[in-house]
Amino acid sequence: MKLFDGGRAPNPRRVRVFLAEKGIEVPMVRVDMGAMEHRKEDVSSRNPLQRLPVLELDDGTILTESIAICRYFEEFHTEPALFGRGAVGKALVEMWQRRIELNLFLPVGFAFRHIHPAMREWEVPQVPEWGEANKPKVLAFLALLDRELGGREFAAGDSYSIADITGLIAIDFMKPARIVVPEELSNVWRWYRALAARPSAGA
Repeated sequence: MKLFDGGRAPNPRRVRVFLAEKGIEVPMVRVDMGAMEHRKEDVSSRNPLQRLPVLELDDGTILTESIAICRYFEEFHTEPALFGRGAVGKALVEMWQRRIELNLFLPVGFAFRHIHPAMREWEVPQVPEWGEANKPKVLAFLALLDRELGGREFAAGDSYSIADITGLIAIDFMKPARIVVPEELSNVWRWYRALAARPSAGA
């Protein structure tokens, strides 16, 4: 088994934080995305979308997409349960993971990819108007999330989950996307600081 990893890019980091929370060590192949190594044969032969992370199992099976990879490991390393417990708990984690991914993680990525000068060779064509259009979407969702977090410690309830991992990485990625979390969103700040203080956040 080996994991093709893309450094500080959000999706590879999402898997590394998940693995760190689980205490799982996986041999990693470091891929320099800044040097466009993810477009070379090692990655493109395994993932025609030329995106990371990519997990290659011992039998040659290839898994891509960060959440799919995390789900694979959850099946074999059930503790801590990062996709929830029981029918309701799992559904709530799935719901909040999806909400945070669609309304925070992805819009932050769109803003970064379509506005940041470093992404001109990656996002062809860059559409700055689309990048700017996503910024208010991010802020609107954070306001909603702030209200929700007024009644619980973590995104999907009282336990840390994959939804929190997605949220942590999305907020960290707001800096290069040039979006700032409003200071008045005290519940979001409390939540984010708690997530950032976990040892796994440095993975």
